[in-house]
Amino acid sequence: MEGLIIVAVALVLLFIGVPVGIAFCMAMITGAVFLGVSNVQYVAQGMYNGFNNLPIIAIPCFILAGLVMETGGLSKRLINIADQLVGNTTGGLGAVTILACLFFGAVSGSAPATVAAIGGIMIPAMVQRHYRKDYATGLIACAGGLGVVVPPSIPFIIYGFATDTSIGDLFIAGVIPAVIIALCLLIVSYFMSKKAGYVGTGKTFEMKAFLKALREGIWALLMPIIILGGIYGGVFTPTEAAVVALVYGLFVSMVIYRELSFRGLFELLDKFVSFNGGIVLTFAPAIALGAIFALLGIPKSITSGLIAISAGNKLIALLLVNGFLLVVGMLLDSITAIIILAPMLLAALQPFGVDPIHFGIIMTLNLAVGFVTPPVAANLFVASGMTGIPIEKIARVALPFIAALFVSLLLMTYVPELSLFLVR
Repeated sequence: MEGLIIVAVALVLLFIGVPVGIAFCMAMITGAVFLGVSNVQYVAQGMYNGFNNLPIIAIPCFILAGLVMETGGLSKRLINIADQLVGNTTGGLGAVTILACLFFGAVSGSAPATVAAIGGIMIPAMVQRHYRKDYATGLIACAGGLGVVVPPSIPFIIYGFATDTSIGDLFIAGVIPAVIIALCLLIVSYFMSKKAGYVGTGKTFEMKAFLKALREGIWALLMPIIILGGIYGGVFTPTEAAVVALVYGLFVSMVIYRELSFRGLFELLDKFVSFNGGIVLTFAPAIALGAIFALLGIPKSITSGLIAISAGNKLIALLLVNGFLLVVGMLLDSITAIIILAPMLLAALQPFGVDPIHFGIIMTLNLAVGFVTPPVAANLFVASGMTGIPIEKIARVALPFIAALFVSLLLMTYVPELSLFLVR
């Protein structure tokens, strides 16, 4: 009962527009002062302990590395590589957009950042080639979700921290799911483009032009190879890899491409500090709230309820958890959802034999769908802000692409080897 009251207080505060972190703090204080669940000191200690952990450093470093490489000329070179590969197919610019999101996701680790970086270039280009503007916007909003699946993924880092799961293994496990999602989106894009009459760019494939684009973009493509190779080669830990990625991004953007100046870097840092402060304000209370829920025995209650409802059937249990996470993705941002729910849901599913890495992929894919399903729908808001198209219209146009994300989610859920093959 105490847990339900705490959740109810948090939801009411969120509904009236209170920031997530403050809403969680107020809910915990309500539990401490009026319900006797804990005390204010326990809440404060929980928030402090959440950030007194070395792996947390990886999150701001990867985010900043993505911002540096986004403004340092990486995105347009990745788009050029994709354009040379698939630009002349039916709906060629749609295919270029999807591949560019796949490539840039391996640089940024963030879905909204991928939408902003690739959308800013591809949406005007698609409109110029007579693609409908709402179609281009819906496509980039959904394809941007690849940013949280292809490594290095920020949600993977948070999940690994929250559940004590190997972040390096999660990075490796995300490779095949990311490729499958991209393929599903490419198939949908092809048939929608064929129906709408969207043709290719008119440029035939030329090996010389492709090799030139590859040579110019090789520094961007090397980043995920350096990160994953360094982690699995034992050269550095995932946390150290985040710092390496940041230093590498600065070097490429400022020395090799010379598209990021010191003035631009300081402007970027000013933007990053504000963004990172918001993450801290959400992250710390969410960690403390998860500790309160554990204190109340909520994970055990979820396990008992899941076993009872599913009658011990693993497939039904996974279906129930997927349905729950899809709803959560509509209401909470991915960071908050993972910190609070990942430990509890993983504990509930482990009696069914669900692998922690497999569940990390499932949870991240569910929340990737949440990026394009209102009311939270961060990708839709970013895309809408770029084009001025209302989010409800973008969501309607994007429905076939959202369906492709659902198909990918079901494949990853019920064929665990797609996630675990490379790890094993």
